[in-house]
Amino acid sequence: MEDLSIYLKSTYYIDYNTPSVSKLSKEIVAHYPDEKAKAIFNFVRDKIPYTPYSPFYLPEHYPASRTLKRGEGYCVQKAVLLAALARAHSIPARLVFADIKNYSIPPKLWNMMKTNVFAFHGYNELYIDGRWIKVTPTFDIGMCQRLNLKLVEFDGHNPAIFHSHDLDGHLHIEYIKDHGHFADLPFETVVNGFRSAYTEDMIKRWMESSLQTEKEW
Repeated sequence: MEDLSIYLKSTYYIDYNTPSVSKLSKEIVAHYPDEKAKAIFNFVRDKIPYTPYSPFYLPEHYPASRTLKRGEGYCVQKAVLLAALARAHSIPARLVFADIKNYSIPPKLWNMMKTNVFAFHGYNELYIDGRWIKVTPTFDIGMCQRLNLKLVEFDGHNPAIFHSHDLDGHLHIEYIKDHGHFADLPFETVVNGFRSAYTEDMIKRWMESSLQTEKEW
């Protein structure tokens, strides 16, 4: 039988023992004692809006408590927060990474990236009903409504990852490479993956955008 204890630990990144995360974890599930995983997923998806311009290049940009304080984040940061909130309620959680193509990339983001490939997209696996279930809390409901995307909805028991097409039937997300699962954030692996996938100019543009975001909070 698989040892799940490693997926229940509090870490520097998945810091559910910090006061802010611990307090929030209790508040989220207060009215949903039988649907804890679903309530946690919905909170991270919608109450922490997605932004690709979040600071990303230092370890201190990733602890769940920092993302909670910032009030927004990109996929990896949101996945770390979901893992922390799940573990706070003894739901085994881990991080999963994959390269994806986003065929619905907004023009502003395209101008920064010059590609629609997102290296090391971060999401989660939760251990529920005796099995690992993939869930993706990345895109919030407001963003999905603005861009006419299908909202990823989690029922608490079945996989909930990006849809392949948007509401108009156009291509949206394609998973192109799996990087496996991790008990904790492999910061160096993720950042090195970015540097391997993107040009130096793109990384510079991303850092400049994230620096502006960092000043705002």
